[in-house]
Amino acid sequence: MKIALIGGTGFVGSAVLEEALRRGHAVTALARNTGKYAARDGLTVAQADAQDAQQVARAVAGHDAVIDAYNPGWGEAQIHDLFLKGTDAILDGVQASGVKRVLVVGGAGSLYVAPGVQLVDTPEFPAEWKQGALAAREALNRIRGRQQLDWTFLSPPVFLNPGERSGAYRTGGDEVPMVDGKPASITVADLAVAIVDEIESPKHVQKRFVAYS
Repeated sequence: MKIALIGGTGFVGSAVLEEALRRGHAVTALARNTGKYAARDGLTVAQADAQDAQQVARAVAGHDAVIDAYNPGWGEAQIHDLFLKGTDAILDGVQASGVKRVLVVGGAGSLYVAPGVQLVDTPEFPAEWKQGALAAREALNRIRGRQQLDWTFLSPPVFLNPGERSGAYRTGGDEVPMVDGKPASITVADLAVAIVDEIESPKHVQKRFVAYS
């Protein structure tokens, strides 16, 4: 497949890039600074600003699918506004390009811990992650209105860790997944497996799902 990837140098995006290339897909990585990528078989780098819908549209046109792993950085003071601005521009660009299939990588904050109670709204939720989590929740609300797109929103479980690729994972819906009475985890390598699996064989079109070990 021809896959366009946004955020391919980030924690999740870099794992997605490895997984997609491992499977022989042709990946176009969008980047403001193309020098962040080394030349590799199967990889094309396109100069594009994720916050500019027209640049995104030009770069992703003609691809089979887009994976949006955009994140302005957890240390960014304006992460909430920049995350939403970038997400809106990416989705506008994808829609304008004519590509229908897009997978957006979100967060765990919008998963439910009880009826009507999302993780990000609990007192225990870490303050340093809150603005990014609130933005990801709003992004999910906005993408649900994009009926023209065959979108999927993927949330990781509470704990997303470095680690080895096992190739195995489970899936859930809108609730925080629990294993043996504790919040579930997954390695970023296995999250990438779930992402590329969903692109190859869509099972959650116009839905959110969570992947966990």
